[in-house]
Amino acid sequence: MRGTVLTGGCLCGAIRYELHGQPFDADFCHCRQCQRQTGAPVAAWMDFKSGQVSWLKGQLKEFASSDTVRRGFCPECGSTLSFRDTEYPEYLTLAICSLDEPNRISPNYHIHTGSGVSWLKMTDDSPRHAKGRSESDSGTAPYSDAGSV
Repeated sequence: MRGTVLTGGCLCGAIRYELHGQPFDADFCHCRQCQRQTGAPVAAWMDFKSGQVSWLKGQLKEFASSDTVRRGFCPECGSTLSFRDTEYPEYLTLAICSLDEPNRISPNYHIHTGSGVSWLKMTDDSPRHAKGRSESDSGTAPYSDAGSV
């Protein structure tokens, strides 16, 4: 496949992946589930169609954080790698900072800012949503920008 190729993986190198093309979206998530998953005040995620992702080495372990959400991590080192909603099997969300070159992708907006920690002040100009975009905007479905890929 020609075009943009991004690579990444976990801290210990047991899991490696390759991405074909750019993500169709990227965000900062301030929800409590992402805070607990990452151990950080905010998670930075990028969204792809599942067909854009090739797993080169290793296999994710997934934790069911709800009836439909699966959070992927390396079973060896514990690195946070993915977020997957079983209601949208055609999409996969990956941690931006798991990329070999994370500066190549920038989040476009913030979600769940109502759950954000009070001591972190982010000063970028990206749009902010107190809940998810679909909960605070016009009712669009998650992954609503996926048609552009």
